[in-house]
Amino acid sequence: MQPVDYVNTLMGTDSEFKLSNGNTYPAIALPWGMNFWTPQTNKMGDGWVYGYDANKIRGFKQTHQPSPWINDYGQFSLFPMTGKLVIDEYERGSWFSHKAETAKPHYYKVYLADYDVVTEITPTERAAMFRFTFPETEDAYVLVDAFDQGSYVKLIPSENKIIGYTTRNSGGVPDNFKNYFVVVFDKPFVTSDVWSKDKVVEGKSELEDEHAGAAVQFKTRKGEKVHARVASSFISYEQAERNLKELGNDSFDEVKAKGESIWNKELSRIKVEGGTDDQIKTFYSALYRVLLFPRKFYEYDANGEVVHYSPYNGEVLPGYMFTDNGFWDTFRAVFPFFNLMYPELNEKIQEGLANTYKESGFLPEWASPGHRDCMIGSNSATIVADAYLKGARGYDIDALWDAVVKNTTHEGPLNSVGRYGVDYYNELGYVPYDVGVNENVARTLEYAFADFCVYKLGKALGKPESEIEIFAKRSMNYKNVFDKESSLMRGRNEDGSFQSPFSPFKWGDAFTEGNSWHYTWSVFHDVQGLIDLIWGVSKNL
Repeated sequence: MQPVDYVNTLMGTDSEFKLSNGNTYPAIALPWGMNFWTPQTNKMGDGWVYGYDANKIRGFKQTHQPSPWINDYGQFSLFPMTGKLVIDEYERGSWFSHKAETAKPHYYKVYLADYDVVTEITPTERAAMFRFTFPETEDAYVLVDAFDQGSYVKLIPSENKIIGYTTRNSGGVPDNFKNYFVVVFDKPFVTSDVWSKDKVVEGKSELEDEHAGAAVQFKTRKGEKVHARVASSFISYEQAERNLKELGNDSFDEVKAKGESIWNKELSRIKVEGGTDDQIKTFYSALYRVLLFPRKFYEYDANGEVVHYSPYNGEVLPGYMFTDNGFWDTFRAVFPFFNLMYPELNEKIQEGLANTYKESGFLPEWASPGHRDCMIGSNSATIVADAYLKGARGYDIDALWDAVVKNTTHEGPLNSVGRYGVDYYNELGYVPYDVGVNENVARTLEYAFADFCVYKLGKALGKPESEIEIFAKRSMNYKNVFDKESSLMRGRNEDGSFQSPFSPFKWGDAFTEGNSWHYTWSVFHDVQGLIDLIWGVSKNL
């Protein structure tokens, strides 16, 4: 078996919101691809797009969602049906069974029982090919849903084509944000219509509306396969057509084989031995998830040059851009892992970080696709420092140095960007518990580690000690929220007193998705110093 054969993309889709259990969807994608696809069982706009316990599929959605809480942007869907044309998403859904479902990273297949249609999908980074196998019927349809919040579709029957755009998003986009798409079929339309919300609009071949879509009809033989070639762009229709060329002249099976090869190449950088089949499946299924994000948010122009639509200022600019990542969630393990296993990728990510700073004035902390107000810390500094100290080069490190230093003295336009409570932190040596800055102890600990990383980066860049010694000093700020009475990290008020009452088991409050027993150990850069605090050893550090 090849590594991709061990991957179960349905792992984690048996979600439970109340328990924060699962929370994944089966992404049909290439590693770090710009566009993913997924079967959609839940309603439009639901972050839990696919539920394992669901029994109906209502669409096959292009998605850019990194997490259900952050939700999606730039989404649209395709959906086949037979018989009567049904537009409403609640009514059109078809029963399906996992017994008739194949879910792999590079390939998805499912039987839609209500319509007797098999749908297959295989992707490239910015395009995908659908293969619909229809029964014998004069009423075979494919529905294109551009979703609500403002969308557009245009029928071009002479080219078997539909173009359009979707603006649906969950935040973090400029005013001119659009995801432009093109869908090209290999079979002429019998009829073609545009629709608004859930009703066909007669006599029109294009429609701009709050919720627009299109429906095309075919006459099919039993077992006839109709292909749809789909691509999108955040730049323009012309760029979407250019992205469609990723499919080349390949057949469905050839695109599928290339996707399988790409996944095997990336997954096989690690070979595991000695485990059970279930353990190996768990390993490669988890590695598949690691290799999905951050997303390549860049495209190739007519000259083959790397360009990107900036989710920060709305301009089309040269160079790399990556997004859909929260550094609080990934700085501890994912990015150090990339530095070890995928260093070439991480060099491009660093260029993308420099571009984000140049385009927005701040480094991203949670981006999807632009800055989002989620989580805490100043963890971009750790990612920048770790990459450079481990040998990454070929990007604008001077811009990144300016960016990490700026973070040490500035709050950002959102609480998650820059350092929320930075003036307290720099003046008192900690973020106080009683000044209205939430998760204050967690912020203090993470800012201290970030300061250590800034200091180490400064030394590697040959910065004068007089310029960087302040960061070494501030890296010891973790000691200011250590309570000797409990030998634990504890909220501290502006007047220097510790919070009271205090329970080390209390979730949240002064901490982030954890409690004092978790965060007391968050001193990655001075383990001996933490040992000395806990054991009361007096030592000059």
